[in-house]
Amino acid sequence: MTVKEEYIYYAPRNISPEEAERIAIERAKINAIANAFGTIVSQNNSTFIASGNGKSQVEFFSLGGSEVKGEWIETIGIPRCITSFEKGMLVVKAIVEGRIREIISAPLDFKAKVLCNGTEDKFEQDEFKDGDDLYLSFQSPVDGYLAVYLLDNNRRAYCLLPYRNNTEGRVCVKCNIAYVFFSSKHVPAVEASLVDEYTLTCDRSNGELNQIFIIFSPNLFTKALDNDTDSLLPRELDYEDFQKWLVNCRKRDKEMRVETKYITIKNNNGE
Repeated sequence: MTVKEEYIYYAPRNISPEEAERIAIERAKINAIANAFGTIVSQNNSTFIASGNGKSQVEFFSLGGSEVKGEWIETIGIPRCITSFEKGMLVVKAIVEGRIREIISAPLDFKAKVLCNGTEDKFEQDEFKDGDDLYLSFQSPVDGYLAVYLLDNNRRAYCLLPYRNNTEGRVCVKCNIAYVFFSSKHVPAVEASLVDEYTLTCDRSNGELNQIFIIFSPNLFTKALDNDTDSLLPRELDYEDFQKWLVNCRKRDKEMRVETKYITIKNNNGE
């Protein structure tokens, strides 16, 4: 189903304009799914309010992907954001268009945490500084296949997993095993040389907002067709090519699940 949605976000003062635009776009997507397929609301979730003309609105927006009865499959074009100020408050109007899909069966839940400078779950963080180390913990209730990509501010998609020297193009994971990726200390010694370890960098004075796509399916799939860069960077491809690959994968595989983590990277001055 193709949908188009608008959402107006009133940003608090501690939110950067870039972060405000991201939130407005994500909430527009959630609204579009809720309007089309409805929501699942439990007692301890935030209030869901239905307005007139068949439209819906979610107050507080604590709804996540497992709480709306659908998922966002593909963004058509580039989302538009119109910013203004009202009484000193930043106001962002987001306009998005894309394709969505109803979730009929219970979604496959996995646990993934982005970790900063440590390999235990207590190091989960979404704010990094230049020079911080990146790790990922992952656990699934079923056997399957995993890929991880990072999207930077320049709309380049970097393949963090599978590692550069993985010639199979896929990572197999077993059920109920707690994995730590990007750490050579968490694999057998004979595999340590194959592990890529990542240190995040930022040379922008106002920092960067990156996205990490965690892609898992119980069904076999291979990574996107990407290109080698220099020895210090993961393989990469254009974001548009990455999106086409991901959309095609999800069209063929209704059990594939994608979780997006947003991280900010600040320079050493903390600006």
